[in-house]
Amino acid sequence: MSEPLNPTPETPGSAAEAPGPTPETALPAEDAAAEASLAEASLAEDSLAQDDAAARRAASFERQRRLRQEPRFPGGPAADPAGSHHERRIRSFQPRRSRVTTGQEDALQRLWPTWGLDIDGRSVLDLPALFGGLPVVLEIGFGMGEATAQMAADDPGTGILAVDVHTPGQGNLLGLAERAGVSNVRVANGDAIILLREMLEPAALDGLRVYFPDPWPKKRHHKRRLIQPEFLDLVAQRLKPGALVHCATDWEPYAEQMLEVLTAHPLYENTQPDGGYAPRPAFRPLTRFEGQGLDKGHVVHDVLFTRR
Repeated sequence: MSEPLNPTPETPGSAAEAPGPTPETALPAEDAAAEASLAEASLAEDSLAQDDAAARRAASFERQRRLRQEPRFPGGPAADPAGSHHERRIRSFQPRRSRVTTGQEDALQRLWPTWGLDIDGRSVLDLPALFGGLPVVLEIGFGMGEATAQMAADDPGTGILAVDVHTPGQGNLLGLAERAGVSNVRVANGDAIILLREMLEPAALDGLRVYFPDPWPKKRHHKRRLIQPEFLDLVAQRLKPGALVHCATDWEPYAEQMLEVLTAHPLYENTQPDGGYAPRPAFRPLTRFEGQGLDKGHVVHDVLFTRR
């Protein structure tokens, strides 16, 4: 008997389907939760590490701030006498901490309360009382103080208000003045601009001395040089008519700037008839720093002007 011409069709879906792509196996719920927990813990650890690093940086900054504000010697010059109550500005000086010798430390601790003062900008100085009625010359930047002590000894009839921020130099000058037996020097610690602007009466000074200031030789640093028109404006308010402004430097480009800005200022007059540099006056000693410059072939220029 022959097979039927139309066999019975297979039931739909009864045949095995062709294999397709294998789907990704899902993580069990407890494994997914564990992985999420580990990720959160890692993020938390990173956050704690960042917070800890920030806290260490803040603590280090605070320690440095306190060190800057605390005096190195009890009863001596303050680390930052003007503190935060005066605006920050471009400084013409670079404070530095150097090693203080035993003798300098002793002078600071013994003599600072009598012969030293901090430039805090909070009060106006009574110069006649401070110097016993002597005419007063302001000296800005005295280094180790050898020349200042010698000028004070050579001219006991003139008071010298000597300003610097270098602690070893402050102690050295105090010791030199004591050994020379001079009483016409006062050592001021801090920013001379704040002293001139906030702590001196008009026409209080009989002279200004700026010997071998930082020349700031790089062009981008010229704005830090002390002898600028704005500085001379301020000084003119504190000088008596006829007061002598005496600058000296062994950096020739700076000497040229000093001569130029003083010549251009209407309140100052050159003491030299030819309008140029002056010979070193006898009252300015040859300093150790100056001698080193001369040994290197530097040319020292003195600039002397009077307040009109």
